[in-house]
Parts: sequence; structure tokens; C-alpha cells
Amino acid sequence: MVAPPPLYRPLPSAHQSVAWPALPGPEAALMSAMLQQLDQSQWWPPEAMRRQQLNQAGALMTHAYRTVPYYRDRLAQAGFVPGHPLTEEIWAAVPVLSRAEVQDAGESLFSSEIPQRHGQTYEISTSGSTGRPIKAKGTRLVQFLWDAMTLREHLWHRRDFSGKLAAIRSFPSGTAEYPDGAKAKNWGRSTKDVFTSGPSAVLHIGTKIEDQAEWLGRQQPDYLLTYPSALRELLLYCKRKGLRYPSIREVRTLSELLSPEIRDLCREVWDLPIADLYSTQENGYLAFQCAEEGSYHVQSESVLLEVLDDDGRPCRPGEIGKVVVTSLHNFAMPMFRYAVGDLAEPGEPCPCGRGLPVLRRILGRVRNVLVYPDGRKAWALLGDMYYTEIPVIRQFQIVQKTVRDIEIRMVAERSLTAAEEERVRGWFRERSGHPFAIAITYHREIPRGPSGKFEDFRSEIA
Repeated sequence: MVAPPPLYRPLPSAHQSVAWPALPGPEAALMSAMLQQLDQSQWWPPEAMRRQQLNQAGALMTHAYRTVPYYRDRLAQAGFVPGHPLTEEIWAAVPVLSRAEVQDAGESLFSSEIPQRHGQTYEISTSGSTGRPIKAKGTRLVQFLWDAMTLREHLWHRRDFSGKLAAIRSFPSGTAEYPDGAKAKNWGRSTKDVFTSGPSAVLHIGTKIEDQAEWLGRQQPDYLLTYPSALRELLLYCKRKGLRYPSIREVRTLSELLSPEIRDLCREVWDLPIADLYSTQENGYLAFQCAEEGSYHVQSESVLLEVLDDDGRPCRPGEIGKVVVTSLHNFAMPMFRYAVGDLAEPGEPCPCGRGLPVLRRILGRVRNVLVYPDGRKAWALLGDMYYTEIPVIRQFQIVQKTVRDIEIRMVAERSLTAAEEERVRGWFRERSGHPFAIAITYHREIPRGPSGKFEDFRSEIA
């Protein structure tokens, strides 16, 4: 498929007397240079990208060997020698870093001497939804690359920067609260120095669904960014009320697993596509959806992402394995081959022609695996309970309590009848392929996690 020619997006000129061609200021010039390189490297063959990744990973390893005591023995035992080229064999010998190891290591993973031109540091604290939170550290360079990838994703999808951007997501308590939310004159840090953009508006994810719908009606945005679980609730509400937002051109989702059912529902209710983003707080953007083909392209210029099987070997297309990530430019807190806790399936090269690796599916957290009494494990791709056609169900969460027991937590307009409850149980047993014992419990609400995320299914089995 041949992509259409790029849209003309003028750069801001830092010289009042020269409007065009623009003479950009330092920040805009730096970002423009980065975007030009990304525009070229996305078409490289995989072998060329891999060489550059190992070259950058080698520089990061040399830095970690010298300034992060935690890594000296770990890298030496893998055969790494500072100043020598990093080979595939040495890379494969570096042990995968688990979340528990990161938690135990704490500040011993912080570098004692960060290169000066990497800029100021900042701290990140993850939600800790799997237990203790992780405290990470980044630099201005890491933020710069995050911004560059944000712009790349906008450009891939040919968004009109003059439009209005709305986001319903997690914010600090007391921020972006209903009814007003918060507003800005531009789309945020990534665009403000490079492209002239329209305004943006944000709303806290904890807002009641009917208030989210009312707020959207007032904002009339061109683009909406939110979590998949929040989008599903909003779509079901809009379907019941017959609400549409003609101004919205595209929906973007992030932070949670996006199911095919939610994509279908968005098409059904709003007749809109969804562009999904795959990221983690510790490592930034990992993959974006291809605008032409829909698969996910790994952002290989900033992360080295691997999908490994249980024996630590790279998965082939069609195989499911754990996602292992190395952020290539975080010199404040290097994390080599960090298992982020997700499962994914690699794909074949994308027909769009980009050489960036492909993820066919992102399956979400390892903790969301359904365990059977005989020891089998399966990814709980159960689909959406919306398709049980019981319209009083507003929200649900499935929790595996033991290998035999399932709890389905439900928020509904009323308690289900015995026949409706049996339909829900039948739906789960049919989707899972096993006669689990199922208890249905009713709740006023099912709270989101500290970061605003929500999981349809989670397991309490250790």
C-alpha cells in the first residue's frame, strides 16, 4: 500500500523577518532533526536497525558498567567488556531482569554519574498493581524521545494539528475534575515548540460515565484519548442514550488491553476507528498501531523489545511470549532486558513496508492468565460481556479466586434474574471451555487501580 503524500505542516520561525521557509529555534530544530531521522529509519531493513540498536545498547552498557554497581558483575558474567563491540551472543547472555529484582534493587539501579547533556532527571512511580510499586528515574533526553515518538504517531495517522484534542485519563487528585476539567492552548509538550496546534481539554478518569458524556458534548473535540475500559463504558452509555459526537474523527486508547469487541463497538456506536498505543511508565512508548495495516510497530529507535518463550528464546510469528524491554537512552536508570509483565505475539513483516518489528497482538499482563485445575494456562481472551445481551449490566470484573472458583463482580441497574445469571455463567464457561464454579456478586462500583487502569480479568492465584 502506497502512503499518500505528507501534509504540509509549517514549522514556527524563530526569526520575525523570515516567515517562510521557517528558521526554527533550537528546540524546534532539534525535534525536526529527530523526526527526519525517524522518518528514514522506519524504512530500514531489520538487520540495519538491529546493528544500530546493539551499538546504542553497547554504549548504555559501558555507562552502566562504570556507574551502576548493580550491573558490573551481571554484565561481566555475560561476557561484556567495556569498549568492545556488543555481540548477539553477549546480549542473549544478559539475564532477564524481573520486576521483583527491580523492586529489590531500588536505588542501586540509579547511575552515579549521568552524562551532562542528558538533562535534568525526574522520578517515576508505577501504580504497583502487582504489588510494591517500582520507583524509576529518567532524564530530559528520555522525555525528548517520548515527545518525538508522540509526534511520530500523530504524523503516521495524519492528524490535523489545528483540531481539538480531548483526553479522559488519570490525573493527580483534585486535577481536571468535572465539570470543567482542565484546558490548554495546545496539545501539550510534544507539539508546542514544533507545530502550531489547536487547544486541548482533559478530564479525570474518575468522573461518572454520564458526566464524561456530558463533558464531551460540551467540548466537541476532534480527537479523543482514553483507556479502553472507559471507552467501552462510554460507548455503551451512548448507545443506550443515542448519543453521537459528530466532531470526533478518531479515538485513541492507551494503558490497557484493547479487545476486538471494543473496536467493533466503537464502529457500531460512533462509526469511528481506534488507534491504540502500547506503553509503560518505566519505558515509554513501546509500539504504535500502523495507520495502514493495523498491526503494532515496535518503536525500535528508542527501545529494544524482545518477545521470549519460557526458555528465553525469541518467539516466532504466531507464538506467545513475555515482553522484555530495554530503554536504549535511559542513562539515569538502565534496565537491561526488563520483563515488563506483559504477553505478546510477534507478527510477520508489515505490508506497509516499514522495517520496524511487528506485534500482531498485545495480550496484556501475565497476571491475567486463566489457570485450569489440571495446570493448563490460557490467556483469558473472553470477549465482552456486552454480547450476552443483558443491557442492565454496566460494568463487570472477573476474578479467579482458585483453580476451580471464579467470581464475577458486577455493577448493574438491578440484580439479574436467575435466568440472566445462568446466561452469564454459561457465557463464561463457553468462552473458557471449562465448568468453573462461578459466584456472581453485585457492587455499587468497581474501583480502578491507583493509575486509573482497570482490568476485566485478574487472577488472585499466586
